[in-house]
Amino acid sequence: MRQHRVTSFDVAALAGVSQSTVSRALAGDPVVSEPTRTRVVAAARELNYHVDENAARLRTGRTGTIAVVVISRDSEDHKDVNPFYFSLLGAICAAASNLDHETLVSFQHSPDSLSGRYEEQRKADGLIVIGTTANKPAWDYYRQLGESGANVVYWGSPFDDLDWIRSDNRQGARLATEHLIASGYRRIACITSEGSPQRQFKERSDGYCQRMAEDGLETCLIEIDESLAREEQGRKAVAELIERGWNFDAIFVVCDQVALGVLLELHERGIAVPGQVGVVGFDGIRSGAYAIPPLTSLEPDFQSGGQMLVEKLLRRMTDKSNDGEQSRVPVRLVARASSRGPEIKA
Repeated sequence: MRQHRVTSFDVAALAGVSQSTVSRALAGDPVVSEPTRTRVVAAARELNYHVDENAARLRTGRTGTIAVVVISRDSEDHKDVNPFYFSLLGAICAAASNLDHETLVSFQHSPDSLSGRYEEQRKADGLIVIGTTANKPAWDYYRQLGESGANVVYWGSPFDDLDWIRSDNRQGARLATEHLIASGYRRIACITSEGSPQRQFKERSDGYCQRMAEDGLETCLIEIDESLAREEQGRKAVAELIERGWNFDAIFVVCDQVALGVLLELHERGIAVPGQVGVVGFDGIRSGAYAIPPLTSLEPDFQSGGQMLVEKLLRRMTDKSNDGEQSRVPVRLVARASSRGPEIKA
């Protein structure tokens, strides 16, 4: 015999309320009193009743899904995407799940692969964009999409006027520099990119310069070659630093992937880390823990970052007035063997 399918009308009969009250109570509608909500929830639990998500989505016009686009460099293999973004992606998916939303993930790079009209296609209610800012056509596309009215929030946008979230880059750079100073280093160089679309690089070198100035220490900025892969950028920057003849004893690198190249180049030149030169990176990628020596780094709170992005998007979907609100994710120093000395607290 076919088993009777429990409906909201059955829950209503057991709870002694109307079917519409059951719908409102289980949807969290504030017009339903707490005693009534408690009675409805107890009846639903007793009958093993579950809300029909498809019907609920039809009523609300929402899909219950958030799209996440990871932008990579044009023609870049997905395995070469900065591991930082995989950590951030995991945090976003976890935060969305905790808020009863599913995630739809897409990796995009070439101009003909760009596709972000998830709301129009009823695939998602909004969009989070993360990934490299080196892909200008992709960021132009998603900027225009947001300006056309789509619900979009961004991580580390190259455009300051967008609804972005970033790491607390200046404070992180100050922590890195302070750690090196406290460890006994004084001739600290910084490998960075002042004109990069990666705005966080400039913020990090600014934080380094501010902290060095407070102790009256000389600064030295070495520009990375954006045409190279990140690891090669680090190797070339070390070569340039040595050729410049500046007697450095430590290096703050604004990106962990670049810092891994720095460690390789120093090793091949017979320069001991941390004995002769201390090295600190930024991003907290997991591979840094397995470098030789393990890389000291500034690690953003990925869990907070994912949660802030999801919550910002959900707010944007219901209240357009928060457009332009900008947020910073806290960072912490993870001291490892590439720099000697104590961990500096924020």
